[in-house]
Amino acid sequence: MSNPLQAQAAPSRTLGIIMGGGAGSRLYPLTKDRSKPAVPLGGKYRLVDIPISNCLNAGIRGIYVLTQFNSASLHQHISRTYKFDIFSSGSFVEILAAQQTPTGANWYQGTADAVRQNLRYFLERPWDYFLILSGDQLYQMDFRELMAAHLQSGADLTIATLPVERHAAEGFGIMQTDNARRITRFVEKPKDPALLESLRIPDPLLGELGLPAGTERYQASMGIYLFNRSVLEACLDNKQEDFGKHIIPAAIATHRVQAHVFQGYWEDIGTIRSFFEANLALAEIEPPFSFYRPGATVYSRPRFLPASKINGAAVKRTVLSDGCIITEAMLDRCVVGIRSIIETGAVLQNVVMMGADFYESETATPPGAPPLGIGRNTTIKDAIVDKNARIGERVVISPEGKPAEMDAENFYIRDGVIIIPKNAVIPDGSWI
Repeated sequence: MSNPLQAQAAPSRTLGIIMGGGAGSRLYPLTKDRSKPAVPLGGKYRLVDIPISNCLNAGIRGIYVLTQFNSASLHQHISRTYKFDIFSSGSFVEILAAQQTPTGANWYQGTADAVRQNLRYFLERPWDYFLILSGDQLYQMDFRELMAAHLQSGADLTIATLPVERHAAEGFGIMQTDNARRITRFVEKPKDPALLESLRIPDPLLGELGLPAGTERYQASMGIYLFNRSVLEACLDNKQEDFGKHIIPAAIATHRVQAHVFQGYWEDIGTIRSFFEANLALAEIEPPFSFYRPGATVYSRPRFLPASKINGAAVKRTVLSDGCIITEAMLDRCVVGIRSIIETGAVLQNVVMMGADFYESETATPPGAPPLGIGRNTTIKDAIVDKNARIGERVVISPEGKPAEMDAENFYIRDGVIIIPKNAVIPDGSWI
Protein backbone atom coordinates (compact mmCIF):
# COMPACT_ATOMS: atom_id res chain seq x y z
CA MET A 1 0.00 0.00 0.00
CA SER A 2 1.20 3.54 -0.69
CA ASN A 3 0.41 6.96 0.61
CA PRO A 4 -0.33 10.06 -1.52
CA LEU A 5 3.11 11.52 -0.88
CA GLN A 6 4.77 8.41 -2.31
CA ALA A 7 2.69 8.58 -5.47
CA GLN A 8 3.37 12.31 -5.82
CA ALA A 9 7.13 11.77 -5.55
CA ALA A 10 7.23 8.72 -7.83
CA PRO A 11 7.74 10.56 -11.18
CA SER A 12 10.90 12.28 -9.93
CA ARG A 13 12.25 8.86 -8.91
CA THR A 14 11.43 7.23 -12.25
CA LEU A 15 13.67 6.79 -15.30
CA GLY A 16 11.97 6.61 -18.69
CA ILE A 17 13.51 4.14 -21.17
CA ILE A 18 12.19 4.33 -24.73
CA MET A 19 12.90 1.45 -27.08
CA GLY A 20 13.92 2.71 -30.51
CA GLY A 21 13.00 -0.54 -32.20
CA GLY A 22 14.87 -2.62 -34.74
CA ALA A 23 15.52 -1.90 -38.39
CA GLY A 24 11.88 -0.89 -38.94
CA SER A 25 11.55 -3.09 -42.01
CA ARG A 26 7.74 -3.00 -41.89
CA LEU A 27 7.87 0.80 -42.17
CA TYR A 28 10.30 0.74 -45.10
CA PRO A 29 10.93 2.94 -47.13
CA LEU A 30 10.12 5.54 -44.44
CA THR A 31 12.94 3.93 -42.42
CA LYS A 32 15.39 3.78 -45.31
CA ASP A 33 17.35 6.80 -44.04
CA ARG A 34 16.01 7.19 -40.50
CA SER A 35 15.21 5.11 -37.44
CA LYS A 36 11.60 4.26 -36.59
CA PRO A 37 11.27 6.82 -33.75
CA ALA A 38 12.43 9.56 -36.13
CA VAL A 39 9.65 8.98 -38.70
CA PRO A 40 7.58 12.18 -39.09
CA LEU A 41 4.06 12.19 -37.63
CA GLY A 42 1.11 14.55 -37.88
CA GLY A 43 2.84 17.11 -40.10
CA LYS A 44 5.34 18.53 -37.60
CA TYR A 45 6.20 15.86 -35.02
CA ARG A 46 8.23 12.65 -34.86
CA LEU A 47 7.03 9.31 -33.49
CA VAL A 48 9.45 9.58 -30.57
CA ASP A 49 7.81 12.83 -29.45
CA ILE A 50 4.78 10.86 -28.24
CA PRO A 51 6.39 8.74 -25.47
CA ILE A 52 8.75 11.58 -24.52
CA SER A 53 5.83 14.00 -24.16
CA ASN A 54 3.83 11.48 -22.12
CA CYS A 55 6.82 11.22 -19.76
CA LEU A 56 7.35 14.99 -19.48
CA ASN A 57 3.65 15.63 -18.87
CA ALA A 58 3.76 13.11 -16.00
CA GLY A 59 6.79 14.78 -14.40
CA ILE A 60 9.38 12.21 -15.55
CA ARG A 61 12.46 14.26 -16.36
CA GLY A 62 15.10 11.59 -16.94
CA ILE A 63 14.64 9.82 -20.30
CA TYR A 64 16.90 7.58 -22.41
CA VAL A 65 16.08 6.56 -25.99
CA LEU A 66 17.74 3.29 -27.07
CA THR A 67 18.49 2.89 -30.76
CA GLN A 68 20.94 1.30 -33.18
CA PHE A 69 19.68 1.71 -36.77
CA ASN A 70 19.98 4.92 -38.84
CA SER A 71 20.18 7.02 -35.69
CA ALA A 72 21.68 10.24 -37.15
CA SER A 73 18.36 12.04 -37.75
CA LEU A 74 17.06 10.89 -34.36
CA HIS A 75 20.18 12.26 -32.65
CA GLN A 76 19.68 15.55 -34.46
CA HIS A 77 16.01 15.77 -33.50
CA ILE A 78 16.60 14.94 -29.83
CA SER A 79 19.53 17.37 -29.47
CA ARG A 80 17.61 20.24 -31.08
CA THR A 81 14.33 19.61 -29.30
CA TYR A 82 14.78 18.54 -25.70
CA LYS A 83 17.03 21.10 -24.04
CA PHE A 84 16.87 21.83 -20.31
CA ASP A 85 18.45 24.82 -18.66
CA ILE A 86 21.38 24.53 -16.22
CA PHE A 87 19.01 24.86 -13.25
CA SER A 88 16.99 21.77 -14.25
CA SER A 89 19.13 19.35 -12.29
CA GLY A 90 18.62 15.72 -13.32
CA SER A 91 16.52 16.61 -16.37
CA PHE A 92 17.64 15.09 -19.68
CA VAL A 93 16.55 13.30 -22.84
CA GLU A 94 19.49 11.39 -24.28
CA ILE A 95 20.12 8.68 -26.85
CA LEU A 96 22.00 5.48 -26.08
CA ALA A 97 23.05 3.76 -29.29
CA ALA A 98 24.38 0.21 -29.49
CA GLN A 99 28.14 0.25 -28.97
CA GLN A 100 31.13 -1.99 -28.48
CA THR A 101 32.27 -2.25 -24.87
CA PRO A 102 34.79 -4.38 -22.93
CA THR A 103 31.88 -6.62 -21.88
CA GLY A 104 30.17 -6.98 -25.25
CA ALA A 105 30.37 -6.14 -28.95
CA ASN A 106 26.93 -7.26 -30.11
CA TRP A 107 24.04 -5.17 -31.35
CA TYR A 108 20.85 -5.32 -29.33
CA GLN A 109 19.36 -8.79 -29.68
CA GLY A 110 15.94 -7.78 -28.34
CA THR A 111 14.22 -5.30 -26.04
CA ALA A 112 15.49 -6.89 -22.84
CA ASP A 113 19.01 -7.22 -24.24
CA ALA A 114 18.99 -3.51 -25.16
CA VAL A 115 18.14 -2.59 -21.56
CA ARG A 116 20.66 -5.08 -20.19
CA GLN A 117 23.50 -3.67 -22.31
CA ASN A 118 22.82 -0.19 -20.92
CA LEU A 119 21.94 -1.17 -17.37
CA ARG A 120 25.15 0.32 -15.95
CA TYR A 121 24.02 3.78 -17.10
CA PHE A 122 20.56 3.32 -15.63
CA LEU A 123 21.95 2.31 -12.23
CA GLU A 124 24.34 5.26 -11.97
CA ARG A 125 21.62 7.37 -10.35
CA PRO A 126 19.28 6.36 -7.52
CA TRP A 127 16.18 5.76 -9.65
CA ASP A 128 13.60 3.66 -7.77
CA TYR A 129 11.48 2.80 -10.82
CA PHE A 130 12.12 2.15 -14.49
CA LEU A 131 9.37 2.86 -17.05
CA ILE A 132 10.02 0.99 -20.30
CA LEU A 133 8.15 2.26 -23.37
CA SER A 134 7.94 1.68 -27.10
CA GLY A 135 9.05 4.39 -29.50
CA ASP A 136 6.42 3.73 -32.18
CA GLN A 137 3.03 3.98 -30.49
CA LEU A 138 0.43 6.74 -30.69
CA TYR A 139 -1.44 7.35 -27.43
CA GLN A 140 -1.83 9.75 -24.51
CA MET A 141 -1.47 8.19 -21.09
CA ASP A 142 -1.04 9.84 -17.70
CA PHE A 143 1.79 7.76 -16.27
CA ARG A 144 1.04 9.15 -12.82
CA GLU A 145 -2.07 6.95 -12.75
CA LEU A 146 0.04 3.94 -13.70
CA MET A 147 2.51 4.73 -10.92
CA ALA A 148 -0.24 5.24 -8.34
CA ALA A 149 -1.75 1.85 -9.22
CA HIS A 150 1.70 0.25 -9.07
CA LEU A 151 2.34 1.60 -5.57
CA GLN A 152 -1.19 0.92 -4.33
CA SER A 153 -0.98 -2.77 -5.28
CA GLY A 154 2.54 -3.28 -3.96
CA ALA A 155 3.56 -4.62 -7.37
CA ASP A 156 7.07 -5.59 -8.40
CA LEU A 157 6.17 -4.97 -12.03
CA THR A 158 3.10 -3.33 -13.58
CA ILE A 159 2.14 -3.85 -17.22
CA ALA A 160 -0.24 -1.53 -19.06
CA THR A 161 -2.95 -3.52 -20.83
CA LEU A 162 -5.61 -2.62 -23.38
CA PRO A 163 -9.03 -4.31 -23.65
CA VAL A 164 -9.25 -5.62 -27.23
CA GLU A 165 -11.81 -7.60 -29.21
CA ARG A 166 -11.35 -11.22 -30.24
CA HIS A 167 -10.16 -10.54 -33.80
CA ALA A 168 -7.37 -8.29 -32.46
CA ALA A 169 -6.38 -10.56 -29.58
CA GLU A 170 -4.63 -13.00 -31.89
CA GLY A 171 -1.99 -10.39 -32.69
CA PHE A 172 -1.06 -9.47 -29.09
CA GLY A 173 0.39 -10.94 -25.96
CA ILE A 174 -2.73 -11.59 -23.84
CA MET A 175 -2.80 -11.35 -20.03
CA GLN A 176 -5.12 -13.14 -17.64
CA THR A 177 -5.63 -11.57 -14.21
CA ASP A 178 -7.33 -12.42 -10.94
CA ASN A 179 -9.91 -10.20 -9.23
CA ALA A 180 -7.13 -7.99 -7.83
CA ARG A 181 -5.73 -7.50 -11.36
CA ARG A 182 -2.65 -9.56 -10.57
CA ILE A 183 -1.46 -11.23 -13.77
CA THR A 184 -1.59 -15.00 -13.49
CA ARG A 185 -0.98 -16.03 -17.09
CA PHE A 186 0.53 -14.65 -20.28
CA VAL A 187 0.00 -16.11 -23.75
CA GLU A 188 1.75 -14.73 -26.82
CA LYS A 189 -0.61 -14.28 -29.81
CA PRO A 190 -3.14 -17.03 -28.94
CA LYS A 191 -4.89 -18.60 -31.94
CA ASP A 192 -6.69 -21.62 -30.47
CA PRO A 193 -10.39 -20.77 -29.88
CA ALA A 194 -10.57 -22.70 -26.61
CA LEU A 195 -7.44 -20.99 -25.31
CA LEU A 196 -8.82 -17.60 -26.26
CA GLU A 197 -12.07 -18.34 -24.51
CA SER A 198 -10.19 -19.10 -21.28
CA LEU A 199 -8.40 -15.73 -21.45
CA ARG A 200 -11.52 -13.53 -21.66
CA ILE A 201 -11.87 -10.70 -19.18
CA PRO A 202 -14.30 -11.95 -16.50
CA ASP A 203 -17.59 -10.16 -15.83
CA PRO A 204 -16.53 -8.56 -12.46
CA LEU A 205 -13.58 -6.79 -14.13
CA LEU A 206 -15.73 -5.86 -17.13
CA GLY A 207 -18.08 -4.13 -14.67
CA GLU A 208 -15.18 -2.21 -13.12
CA LEU A 209 -14.18 -1.07 -16.61
CA GLY A 210 -17.71 0.10 -17.39
CA LEU A 211 -18.35 -2.66 -19.96
CA PRO A 212 -21.53 -4.79 -20.03
CA ALA A 213 -21.37 -8.33 -18.64
CA GLY A 214 -20.64 -10.90 -21.33
CA THR A 215 -18.68 -8.46 -23.50
CA GLU A 216 -15.88 -10.34 -25.25
CA ARG A 217 -12.67 -8.53 -24.38
CA TYR A 218 -9.08 -9.56 -23.72
CA GLN A 219 -6.26 -7.77 -21.91
CA ALA A 220 -3.54 -7.10 -24.49
CA SER A 221 -0.07 -6.04 -23.43
CA MET A 222 0.78 -2.51 -24.61
CA GLY A 223 4.52 -3.06 -24.20
CA ILE A 224 4.57 -0.53 -21.33
CA TYR A 225 6.32 -1.86 -18.21
CA LEU A 226 6.99 -0.23 -14.83
CA PHE A 227 9.69 -2.10 -12.89
CA ASN A 228 10.95 -1.66 -9.37
CA ARG A 229 14.72 -1.17 -9.47
CA SER A 230 15.74 -4.44 -7.82
CA VAL A 231 13.20 -6.41 -9.83
CA LEU A 232 14.54 -5.15 -13.16
CA GLU A 233 18.07 -6.13 -12.13
CA ALA A 234 16.89 -9.59 -11.10
CA CYS A 235 14.84 -10.15 -14.24
CA LEU A 236 17.75 -9.23 -16.52
CA ASP A 237 20.11 -11.66 -14.81
CA ASN A 238 18.94 -14.58 -16.93
CA LYS A 239 20.40 -13.20 -20.20
CA GLN A 240 17.14 -13.62 -22.10
CA GLU A 241 16.58 -11.27 -25.02
CA ASP A 242 13.01 -9.96 -25.13
CA PHE A 243 10.57 -8.59 -22.54
CA GLY A 244 7.38 -9.85 -24.14
CA LYS A 245 8.59 -13.30 -25.11
CA HIS A 246 10.93 -14.12 -22.23
CA ILE A 247 11.15 -11.72 -19.27
CA ILE A 248 7.44 -11.14 -18.60
CA PRO A 249 6.31 -14.82 -18.65
CA ALA A 250 9.16 -15.70 -16.27
CA ALA A 251 8.42 -12.76 -13.96
CA ILE A 252 4.77 -13.77 -13.56
CA ALA A 253 5.91 -16.98 -11.88
CA THR A 254 8.37 -15.32 -9.48
CA HIS A 255 7.11 -11.77 -8.77
CA ARG A 256 3.94 -9.81 -8.17
CA VAL A 257 3.01 -8.62 -11.66
CA GLN A 258 -0.02 -6.33 -11.93
CA ALA A 259 -2.11 -5.10 -14.84
CA HIS A 260 -3.02 -1.44 -15.29
CA VAL A 261 -5.94 -1.30 -17.72
CA PHE A 262 -5.87 1.61 -20.18
CA GLN A 263 -9.08 2.47 -22.05
CA GLY A 264 -8.05 5.38 -24.25
CA TYR A 265 -6.94 5.52 -27.88
CA TRP A 266 -3.79 3.52 -28.65
CA GLU A 267 -2.27 2.59 -31.98
CA ASP A 268 0.85 0.60 -32.71
CA ILE A 269 2.53 2.36 -35.66
CA GLY A 270 4.26 -0.79 -36.88
CA THR A 271 3.25 -0.97 -40.55
CA ILE A 272 2.80 1.42 -43.46
CA ARG A 273 -0.97 0.90 -43.37
CA SER A 274 -1.25 1.62 -39.63
CA PHE A 275 1.02 4.67 -40.02
CA PHE A 276 -1.05 5.93 -42.97
CA GLU A 277 -4.42 5.45 -41.28
CA ALA A 278 -3.26 6.90 -37.94
CA ASN A 279 -2.08 10.06 -39.68
CA LEU A 280 -5.21 10.49 -41.78
CA ALA A 281 -7.38 9.94 -38.69
CA LEU A 282 -5.87 13.17 -37.32
CA ALA A 283 -7.71 15.04 -40.08
CA GLU A 284 -11.16 13.86 -39.02
CA ILE A 285 -13.57 16.33 -37.41
CA GLU A 286 -13.26 14.46 -34.09
CA PRO A 287 -9.93 12.62 -34.31
CA PRO A 288 -9.37 9.65 -31.98
CA PHE A 289 -6.03 11.15 -30.99
CA SER A 290 -6.02 14.87 -30.26
CA PHE A 291 -3.06 17.24 -30.19
CA TYR A 292 -5.38 19.83 -28.64
CA ARG A 293 -5.96 18.24 -25.22
CA PRO A 294 -5.27 20.61 -22.31
CA GLY A 295 -2.47 19.34 -20.10
CA ALA A 296 -1.33 16.78 -22.67
CA THR A 297 1.05 18.85 -24.78
CA VAL A 298 2.99 17.00 -27.46
CA TYR A 299 6.43 18.54 -27.65
CA SER A 300 8.62 18.74 -30.73
CA ARG A 301 11.41 20.78 -32.23
CA PRO A 302 10.68 24.53 -32.07
CA ARG A 303 10.91 26.06 -35.54
CA PHE A 304 10.76 29.69 -36.53
CA LEU A 305 8.55 29.24 -39.56
CA PRO A 306 6.07 31.70 -41.02
CA ALA A 307 2.34 31.06 -40.90
CA SER A 308 0.95 28.96 -43.73
CA LYS A 309 -0.48 30.84 -46.71
CA ILE A 310 -3.46 29.75 -48.82
CA ASN A 311 -3.85 31.55 -52.13
CA GLY A 312 -7.31 30.19 -52.80
CA ALA A 313 -8.01 26.48 -52.27
CA ALA A 314 -10.72 23.94 -51.50
CA VAL A 315 -9.59 22.31 -48.25
CA LYS A 316 -11.58 19.64 -46.37
CA ARG A 317 -10.52 17.56 -43.35
CA THR A 318 -6.90 18.60 -43.60
CA VAL A 319 -4.15 19.14 -41.04
CA LEU A 320 -1.97 22.00 -42.28
CA SER A 321 1.44 22.57 -40.70
CA ASP A 322 3.61 25.68 -40.48
CA GLY A 323 5.29 27.43 -43.37
CA CYS A 324 3.19 26.02 -46.24
CA ILE A 325 2.07 27.77 -49.43
CA ILE A 326 -1.00 26.35 -51.16
CA THR A 327 -2.31 27.93 -54.38
CA GLU A 328 -5.70 27.10 -55.94
CA ALA A 329 -5.46 23.41 -55.01
CA MET A 330 -7.99 20.84 -53.75
CA LEU A 331 -7.21 18.87 -50.60
CA ASP A 332 -9.43 16.26 -48.95
CA ARG A 333 -8.40 14.22 -45.90
CA CYS A 334 -4.75 15.13 -45.93
CA VAL A 335 -1.92 15.76 -43.50
CA VAL A 336 0.37 18.45 -44.90
CA GLY A 337 3.83 18.77 -43.35
CA ILE A 338 6.01 21.81 -42.76
CA ARG A 339 7.20 23.94 -45.72
CA SER A 340 4.94 22.13 -48.19
CA ILE A 341 4.46 23.87 -51.53
CA ILE A 342 1.33 22.83 -53.49
CA GLU A 343 0.74 24.56 -56.81
CA THR A 344 -2.33 25.56 -58.84
CA GLY A 345 -4.69 22.80 -59.92
CA ALA A 346 -3.17 20.09 -57.74
CA VAL A 347 -5.61 17.56 -56.26
CA LEU A 348 -4.68 15.59 -53.13
CA GLN A 349 -6.99 12.98 -51.61
CA ASN A 350 -6.00 10.75 -48.69
CA VAL A 351 -2.41 12.00 -48.73
CA VAL A 352 0.21 12.21 -45.98
CA MET A 353 2.71 14.81 -47.22
CA MET A 354 5.73 15.23 -44.96
CA GLY A 355 6.90 18.56 -46.36
CA ALA A 356 10.48 19.77 -46.66
CA ASP A 357 13.53 20.46 -44.54
CA PHE A 358 14.27 23.76 -46.27
CA TYR A 359 13.04 26.40 -48.72
CA GLU A 360 14.87 26.93 -51.96
CA SER A 361 15.11 29.75 -54.45
CA GLU A 362 14.38 29.21 -58.14
CA THR A 363 18.09 29.37 -58.90
CA ALA A 364 18.81 26.58 -56.38
CA THR A 365 16.59 23.98 -58.08
CA PRO A 366 18.78 21.24 -59.63
CA PRO A 367 18.90 21.46 -63.45
CA GLY A 368 16.05 19.53 -65.07
CA ALA A 369 14.32 18.78 -61.75
CA PRO A 370 10.95 20.17 -60.60
CA PRO A 371 10.96 22.56 -57.62
CA LEU A 372 10.37 21.20 -54.13
CA GLY A 373 6.73 20.31 -53.52
CA ILE A 374 3.86 19.40 -55.82
CA GLY A 375 3.55 20.96 -59.26
CA ARG A 376 0.59 22.32 -61.21
CA ASN A 377 -2.33 20.07 -62.15
CA THR A 378 -0.89 17.05 -60.38
CA THR A 379 -3.24 14.45 -58.84
CA ILE A 380 -2.20 12.30 -55.87
CA LYS A 381 -4.43 9.76 -54.11
CA ASP A 382 -3.88 7.26 -51.27
CA ALA A 383 -0.21 8.12 -50.88
CA ILE A 384 2.58 9.07 -48.52
CA VAL A 385 4.94 11.71 -49.89
CA ASP A 386 8.16 11.72 -47.88
CA LYS A 387 10.29 14.78 -47.22
CA ASN A 388 11.94 16.94 -49.88
CA ALA A 389 10.11 15.22 -52.76
CA ARG A 390 10.05 17.04 -56.09
CA ILE A 391 6.87 16.18 -57.96
CA GLY A 392 6.45 17.91 -61.31
CA GLU A 393 3.44 19.19 -63.23
CA ARG A 394 0.61 17.02 -64.63
CA VAL A 395 1.73 14.01 -62.61
CA VAL A 396 -0.74 11.29 -61.60
CA ILE A 397 0.07 9.15 -58.54
CA SER A 398 -2.31 6.45 -57.29
CA PRO A 399 -2.11 2.79 -56.19
CA GLU A 400 -5.25 1.97 -58.15
CA GLY A 401 -4.79 -0.99 -60.46
CA LYS A 402 -1.42 -1.91 -58.95
CA PRO A 403 -0.38 -4.77 -56.65
CA ALA A 404 -0.52 -4.23 -52.89
CA GLU A 405 3.28 -4.67 -52.66
CA MET A 406 5.65 -3.26 -55.25
CA ASP A 407 9.10 -1.69 -55.61
CA ALA A 408 9.96 0.66 -58.47
CA GLU A 409 12.70 3.16 -59.26
CA ASN A 410 11.05 6.19 -57.68
CA PHE A 411 8.11 4.79 -55.69
CA TYR A 412 7.04 1.89 -53.49
CA ILE A 413 3.70 0.30 -52.62
CA ARG A 414 3.17 -1.21 -49.19
CA ASP A 415 -0.17 -2.44 -47.82
CA GLY A 416 -1.89 -0.85 -50.82
CA VAL A 417 -0.43 2.59 -50.03
CA ILE A 418 1.86 4.26 -52.57
CA ILE A 419 4.98 5.88 -51.12
CA ILE A 420 7.12 8.55 -52.77
CA PRO A 421 10.44 8.26 -50.91
CA LYS A 422 12.52 11.02 -49.39
CA ASN A 423 14.30 13.27 -51.94
CA ALA A 424 12.48 11.59 -54.85
CA VAL A 425 12.28 13.39 -58.20
CA ILE A 426 9.13 12.77 -60.28
CA PRO A 427 9.39 14.45 -63.74
CA ASP A 428 6.57 16.39 -65.38
CA GLY A 429 3.84 14.26 -66.91
CA SER A 430 4.71 11.05 -65.02
CA TRP A 431 2.00 8.43 -64.36
CA ILE A 432 2.62 6.29 -61.28
